[in-house]
Amino acid sequence: MRHVAMTLGLALALAGGAATAQNAPAGQATPVADNTKMNHRDKHDTQDTAQAQSNAKGDRETLAAVRRAVVQDKSLSTTAHNVKIMATGGVVTLRGPVESAEEKAKVESLAKQVAGVTSVENHLDIKTN
Repeated sequence: MRHVAMTLGLALALAGGAATAQNAPAGQATPVADNTKMNHRDKHDTQDTAQAQSNAKGDRETLAAVRRAVVQDKSLSTTAHNVKIMATGGVVTLRGPVESAEEKAKVESLAKQVAGVTSVENHLDIKTN
């Protein structure tokens, strides 16, 4: 009986959360989270993507330190927190969308401040929608 009650409670909680998520505030469009165009561009681009990330210990440590610096900056948007970061031999490459020119500059600045980073290639795109 207790198991049935717990299952029913979980089902009601999930159903209530789904119903709430479907009700967007009146007059406010739900943002489209579609990176298809950007992913298509990266797939056919000659520049490196995250799949080409070096597995050398120093590169992994640099990558982790840059990622930590970006994610810990709460002034940045979720979009900026999720940019693609690659590190090879002290060179950090940044790719993906950010919300503004200020965020683009901020992410680059954060990457440059990390120990071991010798240069930053900033290929971040400012979202237009």
